[in-house]
Amino acid sequence: MEALLIYGLVASVTLALTAIGFSLTFGISRVANFAMGGLYLFAAYLPWLLIKNFGLPYGLVAVISIVVTAFLGALIYWGVVMRVRGIMLAEVISTFAIGIALLELIRAVGLVGFGAKLQPWLDGVIPVGNMVVDYQRLFVVFVGVVLVIGLWLFTRRSKMGLSFRAIAQNERTALALGMESDRVAMWSMVVGSALIAIASLTIFPLEQLQVDKGYDILVLALTVAIVGGIESTAGIVLASFILGFLQVIVGRYIGTSWVMVVNLAAIILVLALRPSGLLGHLKELEERV
Repeated sequence: MEALLIYGLVASVTLALTAIGFSLTFGISRVANFAMGGLYLFAAYLPWLLIKNFGLPYGLVAVISIVVTAFLGALIYWGVVMRVRGIMLAEVISTFAIGIALLELIRAVGLVGFGAKLQPWLDGVIPVGNMVVDYQRLFVVFVGVVLVIGLWLFTRRSKMGLSFRAIAQNERTALALGMESDRVAMWSMVVGSALIAIASLTIFPLEQLQVDKGYDILVLALTVAIVGGIESTAGIVLASFILGFLQVIVGRYIGTSWVMVVNLAAIILVLALRPSGLLGHLKELEERV
């Protein structure tokens, strides 16, 4: 039971970390950033390369990774998304293509096999009841809590965060008050991409750097976002805990091969019963017809 609670908590916070950047961007600009799988892997691969080839300090390469990934988010918006903004299918296809291109480029330049891994931010273990938990997993929980609280404060206490909320709530009114929609949307991509990078740098020390992780993380983020409500931070947190504990239970008592099946089944079930998600506020089916 202790293992179930601890690993369920870690899995839940991990899911929240992966989805929060995707949710922020969509909630503000209504742009579904399907490039997040590529950005997620890139944010971990870049510091690994810098450490391997130049021996730079871990903290420095982490900052470089977050900044460069955020810049890529801005570049994706200004170079591609802004040209097709408002055409949902074109947004999805273009960002998805960029994400795949990033993943396959990383594969092409040499990320194959199981040789690459980021070092943990914290070494050591701590006893919890009848088991031990490594500090890195506790660090994941800490970062997840700090990010959720920080994001809540950012959207309610900062000028940029308030402009984010204004555009998200009523874009036309915000435009009438002098806010520039494209600029706010671009910054939402920047902040969302930075959050994806932070999640990557926090989570990847627990696993090997592999290209397939980029594909997996996109499915996980979409699952959490759809189940919780793609534009709702509270919904993201709720869905993360439901799915996180469900994954641990299924993996332990049924088999790890069933975990992805459960994720996809959750997407289908929620879309059929409540298209806006558990705490989402997008229009329901009968309101859209």
